[in-house]
Amino acid sequence: MTNTTTKPEEPERKLASRVVKVTPEIAEIFLAQTSVNRRLDMGQVRALAETILRGEWKLTHQGIAFDEIGTLLDGQHRLRAIIEANTPVEMLVFDGLSRDIFPVLDTGKRRSAADTLLSTGAKYLPLLSSTIRHVILFKTMPNTPWSGVRAQLSNDRILAAYNSDKDRYEEAVAIGRELSKHLFASQTAVAVGFFLTTEVAPAADVDEWISGLKSGANLDPSDARLALREVPRDTRKRGSRRRTGMRDQVSIYIKAWNAWVELDKASELRLRRLRKGEKMPMPVEVKFER
Repeated sequence: MTNTTTKPEEPERKLASRVVKVTPEIAEIFLAQTSVNRRLDMGQVRALAETILRGEWKLTHQGIAFDEIGTLLDGQHRLRAIIEANTPVEMLVFDGLSRDIFPVLDTGKRRSAADTLLSTGAKYLPLLSSTIRHVILFKTMPNTPWSGVRAQLSNDRILAAYNSDKDRYEEAVAIGRELSKHLFASQTAVAVGFFLTTEVAPAADVDEWISGLKSGANLDPSDARLALREVPRDTRKRGSRRRTGMRDQVSIYIKAWNAWVELDKASELRLRRLRKGEKMPMPVEVKFER
């Protein structure tokens, strides 16, 4: 007598995925199928919308998901962003997920810009990513606050900026780490200031600028480097809650640089926070003579 074993039948798989070009109209339809979802974070919606409008949206495994009966489980922020941007994008749509997975959706740690730069082999990644971010903010929105939704940058944008000028960014980080020991400003602010000023001043004697800031020895009392060294680490006024933020620190660094490059303006140097309505100073150019 031959014994036979019957292989149990596997349950029919209902899970399916598809790539869909989601228009604002389709997004509205999908959102109408929401039953229970997380509270909407409009800051996140606007950040995603800005990513879409800048053309930085990419098709990834992070899309939207529906359960077995067609109820939206995940993706409301992405759908709202499409509506906010009024622009269609492609995304993965998953159908047939078990409703039991809802509590564990999006519970992982969000990838930071420093995480994205890890593959480059660069050092001091948090400082590097912060430097790149603030250089971009200086160039795109110098006269508005560097905080909030408008100041959020995608990891792809930061990585692209690094790849386009990695040697100078790495040099700026190294200088920021060293010079911040002698100045009031943070490592990021010094790195940003160094990057921005040397970018437009290839003919400037950068080594002299750096050595003077490091030692302060034998500097003339009117030397802008000495004035920068003497800016107190906490420039908060008595009775005021306002501290010297990143924009202020970068502006002070650039003001000192400009006064050092243009000696005739050194007497006008005032190293203080940006006043209300005051525009960010632009670095003075120092180009090679032809």
